[in-house]
Amino acid sequence: MSKILLIEDDMDFRWMLSEMLKREGYEVQTADNGAEGVRLLDEEGFDLIITDIIMPEKEGLETIMDIMSRNPGSKVIAISGGGRSAAGSYLKTAEYFGAVRSFQKPFDKNEFLVAVRDLVSA
Repeated sequence: MSKILLIEDDMDFRWMLSEMLKREGYEVQTADNGAEGVRLLDEEGFDLIITDIIMPEKEGLETIMDIMSRNPGSKVIAISGGGRSAAGSYLKTAEYFGAVRSFQKPFDKNEFLVAVRDLVSA
């Protein structure tokens, strides 16, 4: 069973996404900010990390940089609903920092699950 770390500050969205992934057969651990996510990553191994970009405490771009410096080659999906500027600019930056895929909220469930499946099986 593939292990996924989901870092998302919005409690309702985190729960929904976590349940969706669990129904697909993945083991999911969650964190509500980047600092907690990086701590979990240091303690455990994950096949895939999904992180929001706009979060309090430690935002997603900084989180992706930390993940890549600690575990080069990690598979990261960045997700964002925007914030003060367009989500697309944050997501392009996330890919520059090492995210292998990115999705703007709201995203297509099937497209997202195909990306997850492809990344954990690669």
